[in-house]
Amino acid sequence: MTQTPPPPPGRVRAEIDLDALRANVRSLRARAPRAALMAVVKSDAYGHGAVPCARAAIEAGATWVGTATPQEALALRAAGIPGRIMCWLWAPGDPWREGIEADLDMSVSGMWALAEVTAAAREAGRPARIQLKADTGLGRNGCQSADWPELVAAALAAQAEGTVTVTGLWSHLACADEPGHPSIDRQLTVFREMVAYAEGEGVDPEVRHLANSPATLTLPESHFDLVRTGIAMYGVSPAPELGTAQELGLRPVMTLAASIALVKRVPAGHGVSYGHHYITSEETTLGLVPAGYGDGIPRHASGRAPVMIGGEWHRAAGRIAMDQFVVDLGGRKIQEGAEAILFGPGTRGEPTAQDWAEAADTIAYEIVTRIGARVPRIHLHPTQA
Repeated sequence: MTQTPPPPPGRVRAEIDLDALRANVRSLRARAPRAALMAVVKSDAYGHGAVPCARAAIEAGATWVGTATPQEALALRAAGIPGRIMCWLWAPGDPWREGIEADLDMSVSGMWALAEVTAAAREAGRPARIQLKADTGLGRNGCQSADWPELVAAALAAQAEGTVTVTGLWSHLACADEPGHPSIDRQLTVFREMVAYAEGEGVDPEVRHLANSPATLTLPESHFDLVRTGIAMYGVSPAPELGTAQELGLRPVMTLAASIALVKRVPAGHGVSYGHHYITSEETTLGLVPAGYGDGIPRHASGRAPVMIGGEWHRAAGRIAMDQFVVDLGGRKIQEGAEAILFGPGTRGEPTAQDWAEAADTIAYEIVTRIGARVPRIHLHPTQA
């Protein structure tokens, strides 16, 4: 019996397997059985679609949802995402009052942020839920140890006056994706010390949390009350050193595919794409993939990026342009409309996001996250029913 081929993907599309996402959430929960799980959906769920991914993660047992910016968190709440939503990347003048009224948990790293959130709470007439972030060694956001007593004291004073409730104490690891890195133990020690100080002064947090995806997978001592799973939830290994997605028990969620837009024969010595960095060595067939850096395909993977067409791998020939790139098909007879799989789970022999990361000298996080808004997301299995 001849199997009907799948329909062509149109110009380009990203298929998002929400059943795979649910399976990943369950697997990650099993890795941290004594901790709650936060599903991190920042940057439009690492390019996968924040609202459907948040819903699927909650269905699979996530009890918190996390974003970077308040705007991301407010959009989730406006879309009807229930429960606890935390956001952590605030700038002066950001919508603190809207965050309070949307029942967000909001991170505070310094005195300026505490001043803004307490002022907003007075205007809103209700306390803000805040979490104090400690800089335990990453050197980005978070409060330094030397400034921690001042921030803790001010937060407790604000809590006493009814303008805030301190719901959490947290930090972020710098090198959890490098097993054995000396900074890991140092940060764990500093975090425990800063938490102990805050609790000794009277902070009674609901949750203490430090673990990101790689720490969830490899550092049970970092799990505390809550783990924050980002890239692993989407079935991408946080680092090749930790193992492939399959070795970590994860299923990649995104498949990026395009439809071959043109097939043509060209003679030997024919230049291909801008700058003629690729010139055909003999008469050959070229196939046009109608996706480019305007869709988030990394230009710096030119000449190296893998694509599977008709069950065989090809490489981008010449420059990846804004809207398209070319593959040299050799003598193969490929028709317009044939599916070109740029990356997927790898279960059918297709390239993975990690393969593209290696071709572009970057990390797989960037490959999936950078896929642009003009690429439609097709969410498969939107409910478990």
